[in-house]
Amino acid sequence: MALAHTEKANPHWVKLSKAEDLSHIPGEMGLPIFGTTLDILKDPLAFGLKMLEKYGPVYKTNSFGGTNVAMLGADANELVLFNKDKVFSSEQGWGPILNNLFPRGLMLMDGDKHRMDRKTLSVAFKPAAMQHHCEVLNAAISEGVAAWRGQNFKFYDAIKKLSLDTAASSILGIPWGPEADKINQAFVDEVQASVGIARKPYPFTKMARGMKARQYLLGYFTPQVAERRAKGGNDIFTQICLAKDENGALLSEDEIVDHLNFLMMAAHDTITSSATSLIYYLAKHPEWQDKIRKECLKIAPAGQPVQYSDLGKMTVTEMAFKEALRLIPPVPSISRRALKDFTFHNHFIPAGTNIGISTSYVHLMEEYWPEPSKFDPLRFTPDKIQARHKYAWVPFGGGAHMCLGLHFAYMQIKILVHVLLTQNRIVIADGYAPKWQVFPIPRPRDGLPITLEAI
Repeated sequence: MALAHTEKANPHWVKLSKAEDLSHIPGEMGLPIFGTTLDILKDPLAFGLKMLEKYGPVYKTNSFGGTNVAMLGADANELVLFNKDKVFSSEQGWGPILNNLFPRGLMLMDGDKHRMDRKTLSVAFKPAAMQHHCEVLNAAISEGVAAWRGQNFKFYDAIKKLSLDTAASSILGIPWGPEADKINQAFVDEVQASVGIARKPYPFTKMARGMKARQYLLGYFTPQVAERRAKGGNDIFTQICLAKDENGALLSEDEIVDHLNFLMMAAHDTITSSATSLIYYLAKHPEWQDKIRKECLKIAPAGQPVQYSDLGKMTVTEMAFKEALRLIPPVPSISRRALKDFTFHNHFIPAGTNIGISTSYVHLMEEYWPEPSKFDPLRFTPDKIQARHKYAWVPFGGGAHMCLGLHFAYMQIKILVHVLLTQNRIVIADGYAPKWQVFPIPRPRDGLPITLEAI
């Protein structure tokens, strides 16, 4: 079931533009073979700012195996993500990066197929299903966090394990058994392979490990599809197995497993990154812990579950989470391929060009975010959101490809914060500031050591 990516394997893809077709676009091609990939991986934001200063908001690079054109700014985000004239392909943008590992994931679909599968999968996130997920997450998170109280530990490592456990409970509907570590490592290997320099599974490369991990996960999940259809259940996996498209047909076994593989990766790694950045900023700004704790205790007493109907009342928590996502977005950049010729900032860009927009850059633009490096959740009051460019904040993407599970992410974070802050105070060492590895998904290099002090 593995789908190795080549342009020939996808004959409907628009033919890649040639280097000479982009000769009029300013930029740098970098080193032989590696291009600018190593510089981008080292510090993507610094690299982007350097290129912006040197070449302006449209520039080209040779990175991750091909020539890419970067387009920076909220207007670029709107053009690409809203995609009014159907110029940009998500499938063909992400495909060269992810097709070996996550074929048929929603990010790797366009048009009617994407619309139909998204609608089919959305059954797993309807209110009745979300009510079930809320109950499962309350229990799983409360149990997991209880072991952290009074401890000094690396939060990233702990929340990574907990997010996998909660994904098992709410997405798969199973308790983790002895295979948990192997499954966890398989997802890690897949994600790491997505930004490996080698784009083919040569021996001993990240891509080889990622492809092996994919085969393991497919072998683990595939036999369960028929079982889920027979017995039913409220977890996301079973709901997808039972979901029917607009023609009344079930998804195929391969489609279900590929969607599940992608959803598990997204639910696991992005929530791990997002939770870690939020906890860091709350630890750094204890006054916001106090504000959120006060809100949380109005929602439910310490030790009691958060009701699904009360999640919308956690507005202070949500503002803080949005601000953490602004400062450290879990997806730092977004890829597309142009299906048609277009013009942006007076640059003609031909069909077949790989396009990249930068979430990280636009989230720090001073014209939208005064004092952009400052943590200030009040940027997300309703009036300020209304006054700001709609595409200045895009951690969940936008348009037809807006993250399907964003409300699930909000729910998981709100429950986590309630459990943590109604019973604990988050403390970090004076003057501490982690160094972040940005790709493929941001994480603190030292794991974010914190202490949970019981209150």
